[in-house]
Amino acid sequence: MMNALGKLRVTLAVIGIIYILIPLIVVIPASFTSANFPSFPAEGFSLQWYTKILERPEFMDAFFNSVQFAFLAAFFSVLFGTLGAIGIAKYEIPGKAYITSILTAPLSVPQLVLGIALLVYFTPLLLSGTSTGFLIAHIIICIPYVIRLVLTGLSGFDYNLERAAAILGVNPLVVFWRITLPLIRPAIISGGLFAFLTSFDNVTVSLFMISPEMRTLPIEIFSTMQDAYNPIVASVSTVVIFISVILIIIIEKLQGVGNVFGGSNHTSG
Repeated sequence: MMNALGKLRVTLAVIGIIYILIPLIVVIPASFTSANFPSFPAEGFSLQWYTKILERPEFMDAFFNSVQFAFLAAFFSVLFGTLGAIGIAKYEIPGKAYITSILTAPLSVPQLVLGIALLVYFTPLLLSGTSTGFLIAHIIICIPYVIRLVLTGLSGFDYNLERAAAILGVNPLVVFWRITLPLIRPAIISGGLFAFLTSFDNVTVSLFMISPEMRTLPIEIFSTMQDAYNPIVASVSTVVIFISVILIIIIEKLQGVGNVFGGSNHTSG
């Protein structure tokens, strides 16, 4: 009975993986077609659609916008998320569990709902459709990933090292820079990479925050598909997939992607 149950689980897992990979199996080969229309299997083999990306200024401008906003969102998410995670893990704060739930709430709230809420909130503040509002929205959706990963990095942290340094009269900032930061650096880097990836790939929240003058690459892909789907969309999507896979591999090597969504033991000092 258990053997049959195990085989069923494996079968369901394989079916689930195949279902997830189907879009990649279709999109990536379609980007190398020599035809003027997307097809699967691809007709012939050609790199023409990748070279044509460079001839489309809207895609290049959108790419640089995406990189710029993703970098800024990752930077501020790492800054605030790391400080928040250290505060949660190290200090006995009243309502710590409630605060943690609030800070990581964007992970569980549907991004469509979050996008509408941010639009309603930002419009009276004149932030809707501005680069500032766009950046703040992306920071909000990126910070939870940083907090989760840094909390995971702090879960096995030995606070006796900090206490020993304090007893020896070392300045708290020096203790943080020389002891705490090096030990949690992999978690911080992983959180920053995941924040960058989250911002770079985001479509749902971005749709509510953009303006005609401010476009990101996922939004440009989405808009192009509304007009006409041609192989250049598949080639741009493949580039985005490639960037995402590289970052995911790096995160997995540093910290483990599962730690972003799994629980953490929040050890206090």
